Parts: sequence; structure tokens; C-alpha cells
Amino acid sequence: MHRSTKTLVSASLCALLFSPLASQADELESITLSVVGSWSGLPLHRQFEAPFWGEILPEASNHAITVNLTTFDQMGVAGSDVYRLLNQGVFDIGMTVADYTVSDAPELEALDVPLVATEADQARRMVDAARPMVADIMRDTFGSHVLAIAPYPPQVVFCNAAISNLEDLRGLKVRGSGRMTTKLLEALGAEGVNLAFSEIPGALERGVIDCAITGAGSGYSAGWWESSTHLMTLPLGGWDSVVTAINLDRWNSLSPTMQAFLQEQITTHFENPAWAVAQDALVNDIACLTGNGDCPAGDSAAMILVEPSTEDFELAKQVLLDTVLPDWAARAGGDWAERWNNSVGQVVGVQVPLD
Repeated sequence: MHRSTKTLVSASLCALLFSPLASQADELESITLSVVGSWSGLPLHRQFEAPFWGEILPEASNHAITVNLTTFDQMGVAGSDVYRLLNQGVFDIGMTVADYTVSDAPELEALDVPLVATEADQARRMVDAARPMVADIMRDTFGSHVLAIAPYPPQVVFCNAAISNLEDLRGLKVRGSGRMTTKLLEALGAEGVNLAFSEIPGALERGVIDCAITGAGSGYSAGWWESSTHLMTLPLGGWDSVVTAINLDRWNSLSPTMQAFLQEQITTHFENPAWAVAQDALVNDIACLTGNGDCPAGDSAAMILVEPSTEDFELAKQVLLDTVLPDWAARAGGDWAERWNNSVGQVVGVQVPLD
């Protein structure tokens, strides 16, 4: 386990001793939870999901809670199928990137609108404002109850092509990190390509695609730097929020004491710590990818850093307002767009144009 992860686990285990619900651990019924996490090789799972479900929660419950943990990629399940299987009761708790599921629930795209939150604190406020919407979507579409929403760092652009600004993406084949991002790329003149995360390094190396978007830390962990040369840090893909949800029937079967205990533990020892390191993680990940600064995760790569200009931000934001958000509103429906405007839009200072 990475040193920083050990520190987080130790701190969480100490903190739970002082939790107001810790004294309730002796009152908990004994349960076993089958839990499916997000990508096994990426930092969110390794640093937060695995320690929480594997160590922190069982310890906090005095081992009243037993967890059988795997991830969707270890199961051989597509990320887009996680909530469908959760709805069917195949497992109790599931985690996946919200953008993976938008073919089932296009309204869920608006949890992670690109470019409207460039700092972790602002992204957290955006997610908190969207949480009631997400709760309703997950309940009505996927028969589940939301437990947490955690971030990957902002989704940036990896290219195996020489780029110096946003306009240079025109004509290139680019894999987006979600439907909104792909729509934005296409409006900028790029060719949007749909590929699974695991296929990206080979596709970059063979020239099947020129660029791809993911979190800087995810790209570092997955070795994208070995098949790409340029890193543009414009957050074209938002924060790629991961929703943790529990099957609604399973949730309703738990006692009120267990429900309260589980929610408090997840918020305090999983969700909050994941958000707390999100901003610093981006800085560290860029250092790891480019060699500009110290890399706490290991050896640095030597990608060329392309920092976005004011003009790049203004161009991308205009495309978002003129094309991407109206396209989403048409697919999700005006009621959802109005609801977004009155919640998330108020927080980020952006409004979806309504007819």
C-alpha cells in the first residue's frame, strides 16, 4: 500500500474512535455486503475505495459488517452495466463513472458538466447542488440509493500529436470521457471516437486516435504517457464523478441504525477524504506526467506540458453554452434543464438556454 494511503487509513481508523456513531457499533446487526468498485488500477479505487471497504468500515463496525469487494473490470463487466446489475440485485453496492451510464439516463450527464468548475472546492459545491437530482435519477432509473459521489481529478487531454492550443484539436481523432465532452470536441472540429479506457494506450500508439481525455492521475497510472507526447491541462472532461449507490431493496432491509452508521462512515472516511486530496492530486499528477515538479507516485514521465490560454478557455466555454448544454437539454428534457439551472447553475454561474 502507498505511504499516503496508509496514512489515510490510519487517520480514518483513529478518527472513527471519536465518531458520535462509533458507540453504536455494538448495536449493529451482522451483515455481509457485496461491493463492486470502480477501475481497480486507478487511484480512486486503490487509495480510497479499497481501504474503506476492506479495512476502515469492517473495523468501525467491530466486524459486524463483512465486505466482499471486487471491481467491475475484475468482474469483466462494462462500467455502463454496473447500475443495471445493481438494479437487478446482482450485488449490493456499485460504483462507476456517472458518464458511463448516460445512455440509460441522459439527465445524469449534467452531474459533470465540463469547464464550469476548475477548482476542487467549486466542483464539490457543484456536486452537492446536483445531489438531489442524482438521488432521484438513481432511485427512479436504477432502483438504488445514493451513498456518495467522489471525483477523479479534472479530465485533461493526452495527445500523441503536436498541439499548442485548443484549435489544434480540429481534424484530430479524439476519445472523449463522456457524451458532453465528445459533443464539445465535435463542435470544436475534432472527430469524437468512442473507445473503452483500457483500449486507449494501444489506440494512441497505433494512430487509431490522436488524443484522448481522462484524469491526469488515471492517465499516469494506466501508462498513457508511454504512447502520448503532449498534455493539455484544459479540463475538457469535467471531474468524471463516480457515484456509489446501494440497491434500494437492500438499503430498505437495513435497520435505521445500520443505515445511519453506514452513511456516516462513507461520508466521513471515503467521500470527504477523496475530495480533500482532489486539487493537490491534479498538481502532483501533472508533475508525474511532465517532470515539472516532484512526483510522489514514482518516476516522472516527460510529456510536453501545454497550458491553456485565456482564449482556449473562452472558446471552449462558448461552445459549451452554444452547443453542448442545449443538446443535453433537448435529450434530457426541459424539466431537468430548468431544475439544473435552479440548483447547479446557480452555484457555477451558468444557465442552460431554454426555449
